[in-house]
Amino acid sequence: METDKKVLYTAKVATTGGRTNGAAKSDDGQLDIKLSTPGTSRPGTNPEQLFAAGWSACFEGAMGIAAKQLNVALPAETTINAEVDLTLSPANGYTLQARLNISIPDVDREIAQQLVDAAHQTCPYSKAIRGNVDVEINLI
Repeated sequence: METDKKVLYTAKVATTGGRTNGAAKSDDGQLDIKLSTPGTSRPGTNPEQLFAAGWSACFEGAMGIAAKQLNVALPAETTINAEVDLTLSPANGYTLQARLNISIPDVDREIAQQLVDAAHQTCPYSKAIRGNVDVEINLI
């Protein structure tokens, strides 16, 4: 691990029961959720939904930083629809693949693409999965 980096925040979440019949709760109580397997009728969310929510929120924050650097206002109506697939293949077992479908209304398409490209280079989630997860980033 890099020794000279500054920790800005540490999320602390305790999970019991896994994805089948689990629960996750943060140490500050802000997150307190039930977990369930994707495709079941059981109450609760699943890790893929949580990843999609975290990545899309982080990505929009990175777009906001890029917009400030370009002196562009990021519209409040900016929307990121994240899709995270849980896949199974004989060669690799369980893996993820993902898509971000991004709408930046009322911003010139070339500028919007610059914002998306910059965010994909700086977003910590994008960095974490680069080379490990098949990703599509679509400006719609």
